[in-house]
Amino acid sequence: MAFRYGEYHDGPDPLAPPYDVRAALDEMGDAILSGSTPVHALRDLLKRGLPGAQDRRGLDDMLREVRRRRRDLRERGRLDGTLEKARALLDKAIGQERAELFPDPSDDARLRESELDALPEDTASAIQELNTYEWRSSAARQTFEELRDLLRREVLDSQFRGLRDALANPDPEAMERVRQMMADLNDMLDKDSRGQHTQADFDAFMGKYGDLFPEKPRNLEELVDILARRAAATQRMLASMTPRQREELAGLINQTLDQAGLSDEMRRLGEALYARRPDLAWNAPERLTGEEPLGMGDAVTALEELADLTQLETALRQDYPGARLDDIDESAVRRALGRSAVDDLEALKRIERELEEQGYLLRRRGKLELTPKAVRRLGETALRRVFSSLDSGRRGDHDQHDAGSAGELTGSSRPWRFGDEQPIDVVRTLVNGVRSGGVAVRDAGPARSGGRVRLRLSVDDFEVAETERRTAAAVCLLVDLSYSMALRGTWAAAKQTALALQALVASKFPQDAVQIIGFSNYARVLQPDELAGLDWDMVQGTNLHHALLIAGRHLDRHPDFEPVVLVVTDGEPTAHLMRNGRSAFEWPPSHETLELTLAEVDKMTRRRATINVFMLAADERLKEFVDEVARRNGGRVFSPSAERLGEYVVSDFLRLRRAR
Repeated sequence: MAFRYGEYHDGPDPLAPPYDVRAALDEMGDAILSGSTPVHALRDLLKRGLPGAQDRRGLDDMLREVRRRRRDLRERGRLDGTLEKARALLDKAIGQERAELFPDPSDDARLRESELDALPEDTASAIQELNTYEWRSSAARQTFEELRDLLRREVLDSQFRGLRDALANPDPEAMERVRQMMADLNDMLDKDSRGQHTQADFDAFMGKYGDLFPEKPRNLEELVDILARRAAATQRMLASMTPRQREELAGLINQTLDQAGLSDEMRRLGEALYARRPDLAWNAPERLTGEEPLGMGDAVTALEELADLTQLETALRQDYPGARLDDIDESAVRRALGRSAVDDLEALKRIERELEEQGYLLRRRGKLELTPKAVRRLGETALRRVFSSLDSGRRGDHDQHDAGSAGELTGSSRPWRFGDEQPIDVVRTLVNGVRSGGVAVRDAGPARSGGRVRLRLSVDDFEVAETERRTAAAVCLLVDLSYSMALRGTWAAAKQTALALQALVASKFPQDAVQIIGFSNYARVLQPDELAGLDWDMVQGTNLHHALLIAGRHLDRHPDFEPVVLVVTDGEPTAHLMRNGRSAFEWPPSHETLELTLAEVDKMTRRRATINVFMLAADERLKEFVDEVARRNGGRVFSPSAERLGEYVVSDFLRLRRAR
């Protein structure tokens, strides 16, 4: 059996490592920890582009390019180029005819001159009357035929991009082929509306008329999209003109189609396209400010591109509810910005897709949420930030990498039991293996002269190093969620602090029981997976009374744990929980609110729980209240800036844990 090794070509490498989106998540985490929501953080990341990928464009880069293209198109020219050229050719033909008639003294010449004098000012009507005029001048007749050829090419090119070149030298057979193509196209659309169309029908149509469609559509849906966008652009061109220009050009179009025998087929096609794509802006005017007159086909092409760019700009902004990168049409990106932009867009889609597939993001009922896995990483990021700001000279306040020990070593050991997490005592384990007769020599030479020795160990040989029992703590972090936290700009710091403390306890003190409680007009327990996406409450009330009640129940569930209570707030209590379970708010605080809150402080004191308060405002009434809490409870009061809140809370927690 022969084997051949080479590069894998049948899609993505199945053995490739997973796409590393941790840098992208950390970028999002910076925004989330600063108070942004997950959906806004992801949107901002995609706008900026891939972190560290300088050669890849973000959505903002593409958006700037799209807007530049729109500006260039608007300054490209005027829409009335065909009308202006038709007038010029008409005036030229009439001038040539007058030059031929002037030397002739006959009454017939004067009669013809009077007919020319009586021509309507409207270009379409004048051409209509001259269709039956018998030209004396061969040059005028040739100019008039040139005018009719121009109109035929421009009108058909405004509907079918490839017909202008096909009709450059028109002949009856070419026009008959166009008429037959339109009839076959309308029949195919009718057949599709009855559900009888097949891909074979389309392939046969393209085999017969494919040279008239330079876009090379692959199926009827793509062909309808191409034709509908161009037909809608034609209607927008007419809507963008002055009423007089619109009337003249519409008359020229109708007249040209009548003469070519295409009026009925074009009307059928227009109705079918509008019915299939009513979402297109069929009659929305567009302003072009350039000086160069554009032919009808070129003007329609410019308006078609402008419509594509407008839709693409809307999709790239991603500022509407439920926006996703899948909403961005790759074909529109390719047409507007080129193939490289499609690759950049795919790279951005990969970030969004991998964040979901690797379990960092979850879409639930159209809402983007962080998973517990993502919250854990954000907590670790917040904790690293806190530790990086701590005094580098202090010991113990850094990440701990030695796993498996639950306390300080005592110097003694004991036999290993299933479930033990203490470190293995390697020396005693090997000694036990030798004593139990597990030594066997693998070769003839003595071990000291190079012979290898194999030692068999059984489960009974293993011993673990005994460690001191580490005291567990019941930790309560009470975080103010009231509206004032957002007004003072302290809410983001409070959320980052909660995440950091959660990560610290989970990583360094897994035996501790931590509970984070948010309070505004009511208090509630906050789960770890909702911390990152948590927002402040736009309500009145700082119900510390309710928060302390919940914290007390948590401490009572862990009577053997050391109690740790930390309070982060920017205002004095202004609400309390009544007997009927409803919240009572009053400002300035009522005597009842302060009395009930301090009663819960006294209960915490009887539980031996020290309450440390982190005060985020310099309000005099708040200072008086927290001083009273410290006097009754014996705890400490801190007044950190918002930027240093996490450092203060984590340092204080570590100090309490070391003391115990």
